Amino acid sequence: MTGIIIYWTMTGNTEDIAFKIAKDTGYDIKPLSEATVEELLGYDLVILGCPAMGDEVLEESEFQPFFDEFKSKAEGKKVALFGSFGWGGTYMEGWKQDAIDNKLEVLSTITANGNSQALDEDEYQNFLQAIKLN
Repeated sequence: MTGIIIYWTMTGNTEDIAFKIAKDTGYDIKPLSEATVEELLGYDLVILGCPAMGDEVLEESEFQPFFDEFKSKAEGKKVALFGSFGWGGTYMEGWKQDAIDNKLEVLSTITANGNSQALDEDEYQNFLQAIKLN
């Protein structure tokens, strides 16, 4: 069983969380700029990371179009979602619902107000447990 972590970052916080997840799972990791939707379809689990932008939305010029293409081709795919924020943090609820509405199987989500040091440890352990592929 295979997993991959794909992330988009602006300040480095989401990248920091992505590398923490990769270290703790052993899953492949790539920045969004190096990934293709077709490549992701070959994985059992796709873990997507994006920070909150603007008015609590996903990054609109690169990440949102990529996610839109992915969800249109990945019905039934197991996914997990993560990201960072500097205010609010409610964007994850909408992102998760969008994934569910498009028939993706969302195993877990997690966000941090900052980098990986800001992750709630109990929530992070639950996230890791949910994304195990064994």
